[in-house]
Amino acid sequence: MNFGKLFGGLILSLAMGFSVAANTPEERLTELKIELPNTAKPVANYVPVVRSGNLIFLAGHIPKDEAGNFITGKVGTDITLAQAQHAAERTALALLATLRGEIGSLNHVKRIVRVEGFVNCRGDFTNQSKVINGCSDLLVDIFGEKGRHTRLAIGAGSLPLNVSVEIAMIVEVE
Repeated sequence: MNFGKLFGGLILSLAMGFSVAANTPEERLTELKIELPNTAKPVANYVPVVRSGNLIFLAGHIPKDEAGNFITGKVGTDITLAQAQHAAERTALALLATLRGEIGSLNHVKRIVRVEGFVNCRGDFTNQSKVINGCSDLLVDIFGEKGRHTRLAIGAGSLPLNVSVEIAMIVEVE
C-alpha cells in the first residue's frame, strides 16, 4: 500500500473540491490500483460465504502473496510485524474477492460489521491488533466510514498450513 500516494490523492481531491467519501468502493479500488485476487475453493467441508438476509458471513480466509503462494510463519519468530500486516492486507483482498463474487459489486456494501483475526504467533507476542490493522486499515481505505467495524484480534499457537493470519468477516449489504 503506497500511503504517500493515497495521502497525496486525498489532498488533491480536497483541493479540487471533490469529496473522497463520494467515491464508490469499486472506484477506490481503481484509484488505489488494487486488483482483487482470484477466489479460492474451500479445502475442507465448509462454504466460503453464507448470506442470511442482509448479512454476509465470510469464512476464515488465509493470505497468499502476489504470486499465489501462502504467506506462512509465526509472527515474531519467522516473519516480522510488517510482513504480518502485509499478510493481513492480502487476506482482506481475498475476503473482498469472495464478497464481490457473492454480491456482484462492492458498491452494494452497506457496512463492514465485524472482522475476526487470528495471528499465528509466539505466546509472548502481544501485537495481534497491530497485525490485523493491515486488514482493518485497507477496509477503511476502500469503504471509508462504512469500513469501520468491530473486531477481534487474537493470537493462536498455530494456524492451518502454517499461515501467519486467518481472518473472517461479517458484512451488511443493501
